[in-house]
Amino acid sequence: MRLYADLLGDREIAEMMGDTASIAAMLHAEAVLAQSQARLGIISEAAATAIAAAAEALKPDIAVIAAGVAGAGISAQPVIKALKEAAGDHAAWVHFGATSQDIVDTGLMIQLAGVMPVLRERLSALSGVLAGKAAEYADQPIPAHTRFQVAAPTTLGARIATWYAPLCRQTERLEEMLPRLLNVSLYGAVGTSAALDPKASDLRRAMAAELELGAPEIPWHSTRDMIAELGGWLSLLTGSLGKMGADLVLMSQSELGQVSAGTGGGSSTMPQKSNPVAAETLVTLARLNAGDLGSLHQALIHANERDGTALGIEWSLLPAMLERAGASLRIARDLAASLRAQPDRIAEAFAADRGMMMAEAAGFLLTQDMPRPEALKIVGKALTAMQSDQTMTLADALSGLVPGRDWAGILAPENNLGDAASIAMQFDNKRER
Repeated sequence: MRLYADLLGDREIAEMMGDTASIAAMLHAEAVLAQSQARLGIISEAAATAIAAAAEALKPDIAVIAAGVAGAGISAQPVIKALKEAAGDHAAWVHFGATSQDIVDTGLMIQLAGVMPVLRERLSALSGVLAGKAAEYADQPIPAHTRFQVAAPTTLGARIATWYAPLCRQTERLEEMLPRLLNVSLYGAVGTSAALDPKASDLRRAMAAELELGAPEIPWHSTRDMIAELGGWLSLLTGSLGKMGADLVLMSQSELGQVSAGTGGGSSTMPQKSNPVAAETLVTLARLNAGDLGSLHQALIHANERDGTALGIEWSLLPAMLERAGASLRIARDLAASLRAQPDRIAEAFAADRGMMMAEAAGFLLTQDMPRPEALKIVGKALTAMQSDQTMTLADALSGLVPGRDWAGILAPENNLGDAASIAMQFDNKRER
């Protein structure tokens, strides 16, 4: 829906995966096919020149193409029909030896070859910002939460590191995936290249070289694991960013306000509110892609040498998944760049807890001098005393039970952060190298 396009979509990716771009990619595939065939002596130079010129100039009416798709069940056929009409006397050499799915799949690869660098660039930019923020807040204590309950102290930098680390893995996965994904399709009607023989392999390689794609010898008409792998990558990416969004929603909620990020959306009736729209959107986009991934994997069940029921799933879902990934990266970068800690609110959270989150640390410390059951019993008594006196801290309670120690200093959150700071700094060190 256009109404939500700017909230849940991405204009740049939408344009790159849209109808006009899809038609242009298929026409480009046809032009390169003809030019490659001419170089190998399969068709004449004159025919190839005429076909390429017609393909470059052709701007078919999308409504006419859409009507043709409804009848043919595949987008290439009406595009090829329009190209043949535009090629005039050379129409017989348009699409020579190929099949419609060759052009649809190769066109998709042409589009993806443009889209994936955009996603890679956005991913790199976001990773750089997050690495810097993790380093900036490496030593900023915050209360950690497990199962939505205050647990123990960590640092804001360490939490940001948990947003960054999956993006490093996503970058590695992307580089591993692209050679498997970006491949020309040119195998003919049933994948045997019979109409292109005996120069099928040479033609495939020539076309792939021109398009800067791979040229596998085994057809992938009916093996769609590469598309499924791309969908998995997109869902992993948006899912990782959805975790970041969920954390920001929780940390910025009214009762906590420990961080600020982005500009909030207003309420129509409650002027005091600043809704975390951007962070919420990351969660929404992640859930939408996770849902579509299951459906996209249905396209792996591809019958025989071509199955329109499976292909239709890809055509319907993949562009939206790519667009959501682009939107998530853009939104996440804006949020990361504007992320600010609110030290006063963080200090209030520690004060309100009165040191209860340090109960685990106290138990382990006491275990150094006594059996663990006895240590845990003492910590339990201290927590019970705190329930009776709402002004008492855990340090106060332990001072009465086990005097002679600087419990306030021992249990200070900043003294109980473990490896949090070094975890946060790992990625900044990598960025500098």
